[in-house]
Amino acid sequence: MKIGYARVSSKAQNLARQLEALEAAGCEKIYTDKISGKNFVRPEYQKMISELTSDDIVIILSIDRLGRNYNEVTEEWRKITKEIKADVKVLDMPLLDTTVGRTGDLTDTFIADLVLQILSYVANLEREHIKERQEEGIAIAMREGKFKNCGRKKMEIDEELFSENIKLFEEGELSKAEFARRLNVSRPKLDNLLKERS
Repeated sequence: MKIGYARVSSKAQNLARQLEALEAAGCEKIYTDKISGKNFVRPEYQKMISELTSDDIVIILSIDRLGRNYNEVTEEWRKITKEIKADVKVLDMPLLDTTVGRTGDLTDTFIADLVLQILSYVANLEREHIKERQEEGIAIAMREGKFKNCGRKKMEIDEELFSENIKLFEEGELSKAEFARRLNVSRPKLDNLLKERS
């Protein structure tokens, strides 16, 4: 069975482009998560993995939709292809397609594994560079007296209250406006807070 997996980092982002591509690729079932790609603690991803069989092909639009942590992406790839013995196909990178390895051509399998190593490393590196650029930007702004501690105020929220309400928000039982009201922050501040923690 062709199984699609789509992911965006936050509730505010749209899955439409990925879903359209997965449907066009013939996916019969699609799992979706709206959560950060920093690790694989994702409800729909875990459900997909638990239901995968060796007859399945997991299809994703791009490797960073699988995840952004180099070690974890390569480990999950190994789990899918070596333990479960399912196939993986990355639509925007034809070299990452283990279905071609079904012919028994070791070169194809080797190339797919090598490309995966490179791309997952690059995705992880980009995630680290984003963090570094943010820290450098804040340091420069502070030196120039342009930093008004906006980011620091966001961290003064009640963490326990945030944890209780983020679950309700993610499950669709709490609107963003109500979530912001309960935390006593504005909607834009809540958006920034959610983005920082994605």
